[in-house]
Amino acid sequence: MATATKERAAAERGAVEKTTELSEHIFEELKDTQRSAIEAVRGFMASVDEVLPSSGEGPSKRQEVIDSALEMSQKLVKTQYDFLTKVVHDAGEALGGSKRA
Repeated sequence: MATATKERAAAERGAVEKTTELSEHIFEELKDTQRSAIEAVRGFMASVDEVLPSSGEGPSKRQEVIDSALEMSQKLVKTQYDFLTKVVHDAGEALGGSKRA
């Protein structure tokens, strides 16, 4: 029985290591994607600046467009983060990790 217990413990350690590697890989991908999203927003804002220059006092169409784009970007990044967090959590549970409280 000691051998079976050792083999089971080794298998559990291997599963935990694989889950950790998967989690790290997914979060690195998430960071890369978020960086790309930030760069896309910067490019978009530069384009807006060229087409709709700042126009003095009060809220402008330019500012409305920029605010809307930033809000959309934030929602997309949060949705992606929430999804990947759930994927990693569910993978951990599937490999014998702890349940959510």
